[in-house]
Amino acid sequence: MAVPKKKTSKARRDRRRANHDKINQPAISDCKECGAPTVPHQACPECGVYRGRQVMELADEAAEGEA
Repeated sequence: MAVPKKKTSKARRDRRRANHDKINQPAISDCKECGAPTVPHQACPECGVYRGRQVMELADEAAEGEA
């Protein structure tokens, strides 16, 4: 079994482990129809379009105010 010749310092150990806990910023792209920021591979929450097709029916804000 391999045994280290010298003790690994706390700083070197922690520097090596630091990359595992990094938090990545979520990818955000702009909707090609309305320009709103969206998450890739999901329908736009503002206009309901995905890959050039209307996939979600969104209730109009005017209709919500009347109901």
